[in-house]
Amino acid sequence: MRGIVFDGEQVRVVDDLEVRDPGPGEVLVRIAAAGLCHSDLSVLDGTIPFPPPVVLGHEGAGVVEAVGPGVVHVGPGDHVALSTLANCGACADCDRGRPTMCRKTIGMPGQPFSRGGQPLFQFASNSSFAERTVVKAVQAVKVPEDVPLTSAALLGCGVLTGVGAVLNRARVGRGETVVVLGTGGIGLNVLQGARLAGALTIVAVDTNPAKEAVARRFGATHFLASTDDVRSVLPTGADHVFECVGHTGLVRAAIDLLDRRGQAVLLGVTAPKAEAGFLPAAMFLDKSILGCRYGSSRPQKDIALYAELYRSGSLLLDELVTRTYPVEDFARAVEDAGRGEVARGVLTF
Repeated sequence: MRGIVFDGEQVRVVDDLEVRDPGPGEVLVRIAAAGLCHSDLSVLDGTIPFPPPVVLGHEGAGVVEAVGPGVVHVGPGDHVALSTLANCGACADCDRGRPTMCRKTIGMPGQPFSRGGQPLFQFASNSSFAERTVVKAVQAVKVPEDVPLTSAALLGCGVLTGVGAVLNRARVGRGETVVVLGTGGIGLNVLQGARLAGALTIVAVDTNPAKEAVARRFGATHFLASTDDVRSVLPTGADHVFECVGHTGLVRAAIDLLDRRGQAVLLGVTAPKAEAGFLPAAMFLDKSILGCRYGSSRPQKDIALYAELYRSGSLLLDELVTRTYPVEDFARAVEDAGRGEVARGVLTF
């Protein structure tokens, strides 16, 4: 079968990939669509260290082909969106409703794939850049069949992370003020999360003026080209500032733009050893800096909720899909993403 493999030096589309059958508590999914996320590109440039060879992809949707013993919530033929959380469901963090903090999956990649007899790692417990993948049952979330799979794919990462950061981590309140630094796939979902939360003023900041129209469509009330201009809109600062780029300078800017009791939420992935500075004295006005993993989400609950919000017209999904590409055009999809030409490019099989 086809898939996208990174061997540590180069990435390419192959057609001789194999995946094992599902075991107990596992699901075999035929992938229909997979979004190209910045995290996939971060593996290629080394920002996210990951052992090669690896089958990439972590934002996908498809149709269940087979289930292993013990799987009862999905069955063959069901449409599913895939999460990256292969959480155990039994540890203290899972029991508290914090599956993103499960210690039994982070940093423990499996090897369900093989090629020419050589095992390959699975990226983010998912590897949706393959025609078929095997995931834990908890990662497969059933979605209604009237949700297009090209759109449903984005539920598993970009939407879950961006909207979840607003609703679950920051808990933005009605009438509050929000600044979003960066309007890529994550930033757009932060914008619509803020809109769903009832934020009054939502300021999008991006150096690319071509992104203004889509930012406003997703919920921005203002669009600025520089953080230097934010105070002209919010003179005392913002209640919430979301850094969605992964730039250390913007981390500092996010903190500097806070009002009293404000929260800076860090979503962009920086290099592992990158450092950011700020003025500690400013934090004594009850300001907070919050990390956020995967939207502090509970995928089985949140993906199902977001699918229903899409069906009601409240959540935008189709509008995120700027362009679709056959998997063989992966290189072109990467180039378009690098030029900032797409909100989300989606690979199809």
